[in-house]
Amino acid sequence: MTRPASAPWAPDTVVVAAGRPPHAVDQPVNPPIVLSSTFHSLGAPGAGEKVYGRFTNPTWDPLEETIATLEGCELPALAYASGMAAVAAALSLLPAGGTIVIPAHAYNGSLSLVTELQGTLGLEVRHVDLADTEAAVAAFAGADMAWLESPTNPMLEVADLPVLLAAARAAGVLSVVDNTFSTPLRQRPLAQGADVVVHSATKYMGGHSDVVLGAVVTGNPGLRNRLHTMRTLHGAIPGPFEAWLTLRGIRTMALRLDRAEANAMELAVRLSSHPAVSRVRYPGLPTDPGHERAAAQLDGFGAILCIEVEGGAAAADAMLARLELWTPATSLGGVESLAERRRRHQGEPGTVPENLVRLSVGIENIEDLHADLVAALGVGG
Repeated sequence: MTRPASAPWAPDTVVVAAGRPPHAVDQPVNPPIVLSSTFHSLGAPGAGEKVYGRFTNPTWDPLEETIATLEGCELPALAYASGMAAVAAALSLLPAGGTIVIPAHAYNGSLSLVTELQGTLGLEVRHVDLADTEAAVAAFAGADMAWLESPTNPMLEVADLPVLLAAARAAGVLSVVDNTFSTPLRQRPLAQGADVVVHSATKYMGGHSDVVLGAVVTGNPGLRNRLHTMRTLHGAIPGPFEAWLTLRGIRTMALRLDRAEANAMELAVRLSSHPAVSRVRYPGLPTDPGHERAAAQLDGFGAILCIEVEGGAAAADAMLARLELWTPATSLGGVESLAERRRRHQGEPGTVPENLVRLSVGIENIEDLHADLVAALGVGG
């Protein structure tokens, strides 16, 4: 498969060019989908043969290579059946009775699984505010894993990742970064010192709300072997078609993210002065508490913003019910714009405001997106 040779490619080139078949006469431009559960085998298992579809599939290879190249990793990524399967695999690196440091605000699925493992494995769980760097670093003492997000889901707090990752390494703490929100186009945690990076590839990588898939990336061969064994023995493998769809989605990720991010920034500015919005959370705004840190660390501010609607949860729900262009739905990262009141989910932290609406900004026309929000908010602005 194609990888940059003499000089590194820019990320917006990698998304298009990596993972392609070699340049040769009559070679296809795109890698094929291989639909086979087993493979011809004559030698001993492990002797370089594919053997069986739970171990490997040629359709995974270009996807895993492309994600790894985007993250700046020499070892191929590992694709999983879902983002949660990738999260579960990374958490499997924790020892029974171990200690994990995790943000107070993080992806609900990650928080829920850690709570479950707290009961089954006897984990000690330390919740921290990642915006408070000193407190987070202090929590690393005696821990086994630091689970980090930046920006956090859904509060969009920006962590000082270089400092936190250096502190984790100095304390002998395994660091895992969920990079779903930022994508490797905006942030490369491995280059900042992370041991493991997790993605819900369902989101910006797939980009069209039509595939469920996860990925884990690490430059540590020992950790990768453990993660690969976890995937094989637990059967958390992606289907060939899902892997192919995700790679196809990655081809346009740079363009989609650029457009969605520009829309998000414009909406954040406009909504900041809207009388029906009490607060806008978006690290691209100079007034956002995480702006300075985000500007220093990220190559862009992403396409997720949150608004707090005047009038509480009832007003937020009423606003969502009046939307016509925006879709009231969970998930994020697709070409279409989605809106959701996060506290409607059981288990969402109580510190997330009841009236907070997470907006996953898509690539539609900015004027249409803004007009639909203004009409739904019910107050001129």
